Amino acid sequence: MNIDIVYRPTYALGVIRLSGGEQVRVEGGAMMSMNTDVGIQTSATGGLMKSLARKVLTSESFFQNTYTAGPNGGEVTVAPALPGDLMLMTLDGSTAYMLQGGDYVASEMGVQVDRKWGGAKTFFAGEGLVMLRCSGAGKMLISSYGAIHEMNLAAGQSYTVDTGHLVAFQEGMGLRIRRVGGLKSTLFSGEGIVCDLSGPGRVLMQTRSFNAFLSYLAPQMPSNRTT
Repeated sequence: MNIDIVYRPTYALGVIRLSGGEQVRVEGGAMMSMNTDVGIQTSATGGLMKSLARKVLTSESFFQNTYTAGPNGGEVTVAPALPGDLMLMTLDGSTAYMLQGGDYVASEMGVQVDRKWGGAKTFFAGEGLVMLRCSGAGKMLISSYGAIHEMNLAAGQSYTVDTGHLVAFQEGMGLRIRRVGGLKSTLFSGEGIVCDLSGPGRVLMQTRSFNAFLSYLAPQMPSNRTT
């Protein structure tokens, strides 16, 4: 399988080229185009209950699609729902990543994607209640709203990230969810909830926040109330 990313970082498109009979798993709704001889099979990956939990708790699609190339190979192009970047990650079987719901796009069949509870603190934060645990071996495409900014934290190094800007981090890193400052800062600073990550490990962030965009957009929308 060969994967190229074009038109980045604002309107990235993933171009997946498959050998004859090769397969790729794609999040429902992410396919933009494909060869006419590429087959598609839709299923609730992991069974009914796992797919339902993934849909309800992580914003991922209930269904995922498996595309199979014909004897002469084929091409599938994929795009995220929001304007932004794509990143190609290669999992080697030894390291898993925690991924924010909605950021998974596609992967080779050797990559497993499961939900994982974040605990009570993430529940009350309203962010990342259930994240996706991506493990196994193979190539994986993830998306971001805006461009992707990467940091590698050394052992014992800590870094604070707004929850709306967090894309992914290596499993095993320290994670603590908290408010910014006191109640006044939480209500009026425009920041609210952040997470403290501690190394060693890799952190991926997005340069735009969808929640912040919605907060900006809502006051601009016309009111339905009549005078």
